[in-house]
Amino acid sequence: MNEILFRLNRLQKISFAVGILFLILCGFGVAIAPQKFFISWLWSFIFWIGLTLGCFNAAMIHYLTGGRWGSSTRRFFEAGFMTLPLMGIFFIPVLFGLHFLYPWARPNEVSGDKILQQKIIYENFPAFLARAIFFFGIWILIATRLRKWSLQQDLMSDVSPTIKMRTLSGPGIVIVPLTITFAFVDWIMSIEPAWFSTIFGVILLAGEILIAVAFVILLLAWFRPFPPLAEIANEKQFHDLGNLLLAFVMFWTYVAFSQFLIIYSGNQPHEIGWYLRRICGNWKFLAGAVVAFHFFVPFCVLLFCAAKKNIRRLAIIAALLFVAHILEIFWTIAPTFYRDGISIHWTDFAAWLGIGGMWLGVFAGNLKCHPLLARNDPQIENSIAKTANA
Repeated sequence: MNEILFRLNRLQKISFAVGILFLILCGFGVAIAPQKFFISWLWSFIFWIGLTLGCFNAAMIHYLTGGRWGSSTRRFFEAGFMTLPLMGIFFIPVLFGLHFLYPWARPNEVSGDKILQQKIIYENFPAFLARAIFFFGIWILIATRLRKWSLQQDLMSDVSPTIKMRTLSGPGIVIVPLTITFAFVDWIMSIEPAWFSTIFGVILLAGEILIAVAFVILLLAWFRPFPPLAEIANEKQFHDLGNLLLAFVMFWTYVAFSQFLIIYSGNQPHEIGWYLRRICGNWKFLAGAVVAFHFFVPFCVLLFCAAKKNIRRLAIIAALLFVAHILEIFWTIAPTFYRDGISIHWTDFAAWLGIGGMWLGVFAGNLKCHPLLARNDPQIENSIAKTANA
Protein backbone atom coordinates (compact mmCIF):
# COMPACT_ATOMS: atom_id res chain seq x y z
CA MET A 1 0.00 0.00 0.00
CA ASN A 2 1.18 3.50 -0.80
CA GLU A 3 2.69 5.01 2.37
CA ILE A 4 0.71 8.25 2.04
CA LEU A 5 -2.55 6.31 1.64
CA PHE A 6 -1.63 4.20 4.68
CA ARG A 7 -1.02 7.33 6.76
CA LEU A 8 -4.25 8.94 5.58
CA ASN A 9 -6.24 5.81 6.46
CA ARG A 10 -4.69 5.75 9.91
CA LEU A 11 -5.26 9.49 10.37
CA GLN A 12 -8.90 9.09 9.34
CA LYS A 13 -9.58 6.21 11.73
CA ILE A 14 -7.91 7.89 14.69
CA SER A 15 -9.56 11.24 13.95
CA PHE A 16 -13.06 9.80 13.71
CA ALA A 17 -12.52 7.81 16.91
CA VAL A 18 -11.33 10.91 18.76
CA GLY A 19 -14.09 13.05 17.27
CA ILE A 20 -16.89 10.64 18.20
CA LEU A 21 -15.55 10.14 21.73
CA PHE A 22 -15.31 13.85 22.47
CA LEU A 23 -18.63 14.67 20.82
CA ILE A 24 -20.20 12.19 23.23
CA LEU A 25 -18.50 14.07 26.07
CA CYS A 26 -19.93 17.28 24.61
CA GLY A 27 -23.37 15.77 25.08
CA PHE A 28 -22.64 15.44 28.79
CA GLY A 29 -21.33 19.01 28.77
CA VAL A 30 -24.67 20.29 27.46
CA ALA A 31 -26.48 18.58 30.34
CA ILE A 32 -24.01 19.45 33.11
CA ALA A 33 -22.73 22.94 32.22
CA PRO A 34 -24.69 24.31 29.23
CA GLN A 35 -23.33 27.86 29.34
CA LYS A 36 -19.69 26.77 29.49
CA PHE A 37 -20.33 24.19 26.78
CA PHE A 38 -21.80 26.70 24.33
CA ILE A 39 -18.92 29.11 24.93
CA SER A 40 -16.49 26.27 24.27
CA TRP A 41 -18.41 25.19 21.18
CA LEU A 42 -18.49 28.71 19.75
CA TRP A 43 -14.75 29.39 19.90
CA SER A 44 -13.92 25.85 18.76
CA PHE A 45 -16.32 26.16 15.84
CA ILE A 46 -14.82 29.52 14.89
CA PHE A 47 -11.33 28.00 14.83
CA TRP A 48 -12.26 25.08 12.58
CA ILE A 49 -14.52 27.06 10.24
CA GLY A 50 -11.63 29.54 10.02
CA LEU A 51 -9.25 26.79 8.90
CA THR A 52 -11.84 25.62 6.37
CA LEU A 53 -12.37 29.08 4.91
CA GLY A 54 -8.63 29.76 4.99
CA CYS A 55 -8.11 26.73 2.75
CA PHE A 56 -10.91 28.03 0.53
CA ASN A 57 -9.33 31.45 0.05
CA ALA A 58 -5.82 30.05 -0.39
CA ALA A 59 -7.09 27.69 -3.10
CA MET A 60 -8.80 30.53 -4.99
CA ILE A 61 -5.63 32.61 -4.79
CA HIS A 62 -3.76 29.75 -6.41
CA TYR A 63 -6.42 29.22 -9.10
CA LEU A 64 -6.05 32.89 -10.02
CA THR A 65 -2.32 33.41 -9.74
CA GLY A 66 -0.76 30.01 -10.27
CA GLY A 67 2.66 29.66 -8.71
CA ARG A 68 4.95 26.83 -7.79
CA TRP A 69 3.76 26.82 -4.17
CA GLY A 70 0.37 25.45 -5.26
CA SER A 71 1.57 22.49 -7.31
CA SER A 72 2.06 20.32 -4.23
CA THR A 73 -0.55 21.91 -1.94
CA ARG A 74 -3.66 22.37 -4.10
CA ARG A 75 -5.25 19.05 -3.17
CA PHE A 76 -4.71 19.78 0.54
CA PHE A 77 -6.51 23.11 0.25
CA GLU A 78 -9.34 21.52 -1.74
CA ALA A 79 -9.76 18.72 0.81
CA GLY A 80 -9.91 21.42 3.49
CA PHE A 81 -12.61 23.57 1.93
CA MET A 82 -14.72 20.53 1.03
CA THR A 83 -15.40 20.11 4.76
CA LEU A 84 -17.82 23.07 4.51
CA PRO A 85 -20.97 20.85 4.62
CA LEU A 86 -19.68 19.29 7.86
CA MET A 87 -19.09 22.75 9.34
CA GLY A 88 -22.64 23.69 8.36
CA ILE A 89 -23.85 20.80 10.53
CA PHE A 90 -21.58 21.87 13.39
CA PHE A 91 -23.10 25.35 13.26
CA ILE A 92 -26.45 23.94 14.46
CA PRO A 93 -25.43 23.77 18.17
CA VAL A 94 -24.67 27.50 18.02
CA LEU A 95 -28.35 28.06 17.16
CA PHE A 96 -29.41 26.15 20.26
CA GLY A 97 -27.03 28.19 22.40
CA LEU A 98 -28.04 31.68 21.26
CA HIS A 99 -29.54 32.53 24.65
CA PHE A 100 -26.24 31.72 26.36
CA LEU A 101 -24.01 33.48 23.84
CA TYR A 102 -25.67 36.60 22.46
CA PRO A 103 -27.22 39.47 24.43
CA TRP A 104 -29.67 40.21 21.58
CA ALA A 105 -31.14 36.72 22.10
CA ARG A 106 -32.10 37.52 25.71
CA PRO A 107 -35.33 39.57 25.75
CA ASN A 108 -34.78 40.81 29.32
CA GLU A 109 -31.48 42.41 28.29
CA VAL A 110 -32.90 43.85 25.07
CA SER A 111 -35.68 45.58 26.99
CA GLY A 112 -33.15 47.42 29.17
CA ASP A 113 -30.50 48.25 26.57
CA LYS A 114 -31.00 51.00 23.99
CA ILE A 115 -28.17 49.73 21.79
CA LEU A 116 -29.73 46.29 21.54
CA GLN A 117 -33.13 47.84 20.83
CA GLN A 118 -31.65 49.81 17.93
CA LYS A 119 -30.11 46.65 16.46
CA ILE A 120 -33.12 44.37 16.89
CA ILE A 121 -34.14 44.64 13.22
CA TYR A 122 -30.81 43.12 12.20
CA GLU A 123 -29.95 41.03 15.24
CA ASN A 124 -32.78 38.59 15.76
CA PHE A 125 -33.09 34.84 15.38
CA PRO A 126 -34.86 34.66 11.96
CA ALA A 127 -32.40 37.12 10.39
CA PHE A 128 -29.42 35.42 12.07
CA LEU A 129 -30.51 32.01 10.76
CA ALA A 130 -31.32 33.30 7.27
CA ARG A 131 -27.92 34.96 6.94
CA ALA A 132 -26.12 31.81 8.14
CA ILE A 133 -27.98 29.69 5.57
CA PHE A 134 -27.10 32.24 2.89
CA PHE A 135 -23.41 32.28 3.87
CA PHE A 136 -23.05 28.51 3.89
CA GLY A 137 -25.08 28.23 0.70
CA ILE A 138 -22.81 30.65 -1.17
CA TRP A 139 -19.63 29.04 0.17
CA ILE A 140 -20.70 25.48 -0.58
CA LEU A 141 -21.96 26.41 -4.05
CA ILE A 142 -18.68 28.04 -5.07
CA ALA A 143 -16.60 25.33 -3.38
CA THR A 144 -18.36 22.41 -5.05
CA ARG A 145 -18.10 24.02 -8.50
CA LEU A 146 -14.38 24.66 -8.08
CA ARG A 147 -13.76 21.15 -6.81
CA LYS A 148 -15.79 19.64 -9.67
CA TRP A 149 -13.79 21.51 -12.31
CA SER A 150 -10.50 20.73 -10.58
CA LEU A 151 -11.22 17.00 -10.72
CA GLN A 152 -12.52 17.27 -14.28
CA GLN A 153 -9.18 18.71 -15.36
CA ASP A 154 -7.52 15.46 -14.25
CA LEU A 155 -9.52 13.57 -16.88
CA MET A 156 -8.99 15.71 -19.97
CA SER A 157 -6.30 17.61 -21.84
CA ASP A 158 -8.73 20.43 -22.65
CA VAL A 159 -7.96 23.43 -20.42
CA SER A 160 -11.59 24.58 -20.16
CA PRO A 161 -11.98 23.38 -16.53
CA THR A 162 -8.93 25.42 -15.55
CA ILE A 163 -10.37 28.48 -17.29
CA LYS A 164 -13.67 27.96 -15.47
CA MET A 165 -11.87 27.78 -12.13
CA ARG A 166 -10.04 31.02 -12.81
CA THR A 167 -13.21 32.70 -14.04
CA LEU A 168 -15.17 31.77 -10.89
CA SER A 169 -12.28 32.48 -8.53
CA GLY A 170 -12.19 36.12 -9.67
CA PRO A 171 -15.57 37.09 -8.18
CA GLY A 172 -15.19 34.32 -5.61
CA ILE A 173 -12.15 35.94 -4.00
CA VAL A 174 -14.34 39.01 -3.46
CA ILE A 175 -17.63 37.35 -2.51
CA VAL A 176 -16.22 34.82 -0.05
CA PRO A 177 -14.16 37.27 2.08
CA LEU A 178 -17.06 39.73 2.05
CA THR A 179 -19.52 37.14 3.32
CA ILE A 180 -16.95 35.93 5.86
CA THR A 181 -16.78 39.46 7.25
CA PHE A 182 -20.56 39.61 7.69
CA ALA A 183 -20.57 36.10 9.19
CA PHE A 184 -18.02 37.04 11.83
CA VAL A 185 -19.95 40.18 12.68
CA ASP A 186 -22.90 37.89 13.42
CA TRP A 187 -21.04 35.06 15.11
CA ILE A 188 -18.34 36.92 17.07
CA MET A 189 -18.75 40.68 17.16
CA SER A 190 -22.41 40.57 18.23
CA ILE A 191 -21.48 38.90 21.54
CA GLU A 192 -20.47 42.46 22.56
CA PRO A 193 -23.18 44.70 21.08
CA ALA A 194 -21.58 48.01 22.12
CA TRP A 195 -18.30 47.28 20.33
CA PHE A 196 -17.60 47.39 16.62
CA SER A 197 -14.64 47.49 14.25
CA THR A 198 -14.67 47.73 10.47
CA ILE A 199 -11.34 45.88 10.24
CA PHE A 200 -12.26 43.02 12.59
CA GLY A 201 -13.29 40.66 9.78
CA VAL A 202 -10.08 41.36 7.86
CA ILE A 203 -8.00 40.40 10.90
CA LEU A 204 -9.78 37.08 11.17
CA LEU A 205 -9.58 36.52 7.42
CA ALA A 206 -5.81 37.08 7.42
CA GLY A 207 -5.45 34.68 10.34
CA GLU A 208 -7.52 32.06 8.52
CA ILE A 209 -5.29 32.02 5.44
CA LEU A 210 -2.19 32.10 7.63
CA ILE A 211 -3.29 29.05 9.61
CA ALA A 212 -4.36 27.22 6.44
CA VAL A 213 -0.87 27.69 4.95
CA ALA A 214 0.72 26.58 8.23
CA PHE A 215 -1.50 23.49 8.34
CA VAL A 216 -0.62 22.52 4.78
CA ILE A 217 3.10 23.00 5.45
CA LEU A 218 2.83 20.52 8.32
CA LEU A 219 1.08 17.96 6.13
CA LEU A 220 3.49 18.45 3.24
CA ALA A 221 6.46 17.96 5.57
CA TRP A 222 4.83 14.76 6.88
CA PHE A 223 4.14 13.32 3.42
CA ARG A 224 7.19 14.70 1.62
CA PRO A 225 9.42 11.59 1.69
CA PHE A 226 6.93 9.55 -0.31
CA PRO A 227 5.84 9.61 -3.97
CA PRO A 228 4.35 11.48 -5.70
CA LEU A 229 5.22 14.41 -3.43
CA ALA A 230 8.85 13.36 -3.14
CA GLU A 231 9.30 14.35 -6.78
CA ILE A 232 8.38 18.01 -6.37
CA ALA A 233 8.27 18.91 -2.64
CA ASN A 234 11.86 20.12 -2.47
CA GLU A 235 13.51 22.95 -0.58
CA LYS A 236 12.42 25.47 -3.21
CA GLN A 237 8.77 24.52 -2.70
CA PHE A 238 9.09 24.96 1.05
CA HIS A 239 10.94 28.24 0.54
CA ASP A 240 8.01 29.54 -1.51
CA LEU A 241 5.55 28.38 1.16
CA GLY A 242 7.73 30.00 3.81
CA ASN A 243 7.55 33.29 1.91
CA LEU A 244 3.77 32.96 1.75
CA LEU A 245 3.66 32.24 5.47
CA LEU A 246 5.80 35.30 6.20
CA ALA A 247 3.57 37.47 3.98
CA PHE A 248 0.45 36.54 5.93
CA VAL A 249 2.21 36.84 9.29
CA MET A 250 3.03 40.43 8.31
CA PHE A 251 -0.45 41.09 6.91
CA TRP A 252 -2.17 39.74 10.03
CA THR A 253 0.13 41.83 12.23
CA TYR A 254 -0.50 44.95 10.16
CA VAL A 255 -4.30 44.79 10.34
CA ALA A 256 -4.36 43.65 13.98
CA PHE A 257 -2.04 46.45 15.05
CA SER A 258 -3.99 48.96 12.92
CA GLN A 259 -7.18 48.13 14.79
CA PHE A 260 -5.40 48.43 18.15
CA LEU A 261 -3.72 51.73 17.21
CA ILE A 262 -6.93 53.33 15.95
CA ILE A 263 -8.90 52.32 19.05
CA TYR A 264 -6.05 53.34 21.35
CA SER A 265 -5.78 56.75 19.67
CA GLY A 266 -9.54 57.34 19.74
CA ASN A 267 -9.75 56.37 23.42
CA GLN A 268 -13.53 55.95 23.29
CA PRO A 269 -15.02 54.03 26.24
CA HIS A 270 -17.25 51.83 24.06
CA GLU A 271 -14.19 50.85 21.97
CA ILE A 272 -11.34 50.48 24.45
CA GLY A 273 -13.47 48.25 26.70
CA TRP A 274 -12.98 45.38 24.28
CA TYR A 275 -9.20 45.52 24.70
CA LEU A 276 -9.33 46.25 28.43
CA ARG A 277 -11.23 43.02 29.01
CA ARG A 278 -8.52 41.16 27.11
CA ILE A 279 -5.54 42.57 28.97
CA CYS A 280 -6.94 42.67 32.50
CA GLY A 281 -5.90 40.09 35.09
CA ASN A 282 -4.12 37.05 33.71
CA TRP A 283 -5.62 37.61 30.24
CA LYS A 284 -2.60 39.84 29.61
CA PHE A 285 -0.33 36.79 29.65
CA LEU A 286 -2.39 35.16 26.92
CA ALA A 287 -2.33 38.43 24.95
CA GLY A 288 1.46 38.46 25.28
CA ALA A 289 1.67 34.86 24.08
CA VAL A 290 -0.41 35.71 21.00
CA VAL A 291 1.86 38.67 20.17
CA ALA A 292 5.00 36.60 20.71
CA PHE A 293 4.05 33.43 18.86
CA HIS A 294 1.59 34.72 16.27
CA PHE A 295 3.97 37.45 15.14
CA PHE A 296 7.30 38.11 16.81
CA VAL A 297 8.95 34.66 16.81
CA PRO A 298 7.67 33.54 13.35
CA PHE A 299 8.53 36.92 11.84
CA CYS A 300 12.10 36.91 13.17
CA VAL A 301 12.72 33.32 12.04
CA LEU A 302 11.05 33.56 8.61
CA LEU A 303 13.12 36.60 7.66
CA PHE A 304 16.03 34.22 6.96
CA CYS A 305 16.09 32.18 3.76
CA ALA A 306 17.89 29.35 5.51
CA ALA A 307 14.97 28.91 7.91
CA LYS A 308 12.47 28.73 5.07
CA LYS A 309 14.55 26.15 3.20
CA ASN A 310 15.04 24.06 6.32
CA ILE A 311 11.94 21.84 6.19
CA ARG A 312 12.10 20.76 9.82
CA ARG A 313 12.51 24.32 11.09
CA LEU A 314 9.72 25.61 8.86
CA ALA A 315 7.42 22.83 10.09
CA ILE A 316 8.16 23.83 13.70
CA ILE A 317 7.24 27.45 12.94
CA ALA A 318 4.04 26.26 11.21
CA ALA A 319 3.13 24.17 14.27
CA LEU A 320 3.85 27.14 16.54
CA LEU A 321 1.54 29.35 14.47
CA PHE A 322 -1.17 26.68 14.55
CA VAL A 323 -1.11 26.57 18.36
CA ALA A 324 -0.86 30.37 18.59
CA HIS A 325 -3.96 30.72 16.43
CA ILE A 326 -5.91 28.48 18.80
CA LEU A 327 -4.90 30.83 21.62
CA GLU A 328 -5.84 33.88 19.54
CA ILE A 329 -9.37 32.63 18.83
CA PHE A 330 -9.86 31.72 22.49
CA TRP A 331 -8.52 35.16 23.52
CA THR A 332 -10.84 36.87 21.03
CA ILE A 333 -14.02 35.22 22.32
CA ALA A 334 -13.63 33.95 25.90
CA PRO A 335 -12.89 37.24 27.77
CA THR A 336 -16.40 38.46 26.91
CA PHE A 337 -17.75 35.75 29.20
CA TYR A 338 -14.88 35.35 31.70
CA ARG A 339 -14.10 38.88 32.82
CA ASP A 340 -12.36 37.92 36.05
CA GLY A 341 -9.54 36.13 34.29
CA ILE A 342 -8.72 33.06 32.25
CA SER A 343 -11.17 30.23 32.81
CA ILE A 344 -10.56 26.87 31.17
CA HIS A 345 -13.24 24.18 31.38
CA TRP A 346 -13.04 20.56 30.25
CA THR A 347 -15.67 21.36 27.62
CA ASP A 348 -13.07 23.55 25.88
CA PHE A 349 -11.01 20.46 25.12
CA ALA A 350 -14.06 18.29 24.38
CA ALA A 351 -15.55 20.76 21.86
CA TRP A 352 -12.25 21.51 20.10
CA LEU A 353 -11.25 17.85 19.82
CA GLY A 354 -14.78 16.74 18.93
CA ILE A 355 -15.11 19.16 16.03
CA GLY A 356 -11.45 18.79 15.08
CA GLY A 357 -11.52 15.00 15.07
CA MET A 358 -14.47 14.89 12.72
CA TRP A 359 -12.98 17.65 10.56
CA LEU A 360 -9.68 15.79 10.17
CA GLY A 361 -11.52 12.55 9.42
CA VAL A 362 -13.52 14.12 6.61
CA PHE A 363 -10.43 16.00 5.41
CA ALA A 364 -8.43 12.76 5.17
CA GLY A 365 -11.30 11.10 3.32
CA ASN A 366 -11.43 13.94 0.81
CA LEU A 367 -7.68 13.81 0.34
CA LYS A 368 -7.28 10.08 -0.26
CA CYS A 369 -10.08 9.79 -2.83
CA HIS A 370 -8.15 11.56 -5.59
CA PRO A 371 -4.52 11.94 -6.75
CA LEU A 372 -2.43 14.21 -4.54
CA LEU A 373 -1.11 16.04 -7.59
CA ALA A 374 -3.53 17.68 -10.01
CA ARG A 375 -3.13 16.58 -13.61
CA ASN A 376 -3.42 18.32 -16.98
CA ASP A 377 -3.55 21.79 -15.46
CA PRO A 378 -1.07 23.91 -17.46
CA GLN A 379 -0.20 25.98 -14.38
CA ILE A 380 0.55 22.84 -12.37
CA GLU A 381 2.47 21.20 -15.22
CA ASN A 382 4.66 24.29 -15.64
CA SER A 383 5.31 24.45 -11.91
CA ILE A 384 6.31 20.79 -11.78
CA ALA A 385 8.64 21.25 -14.76
CA LYS A 386 10.30 24.26 -13.14
CA THR A 387 10.64 22.41 -9.85
CA ALA A 388 12.23 19.44 -11.58
CA ASN A 389 14.78 21.73 -13.21
CA ALA A 390 15.47 23.78 -10.10
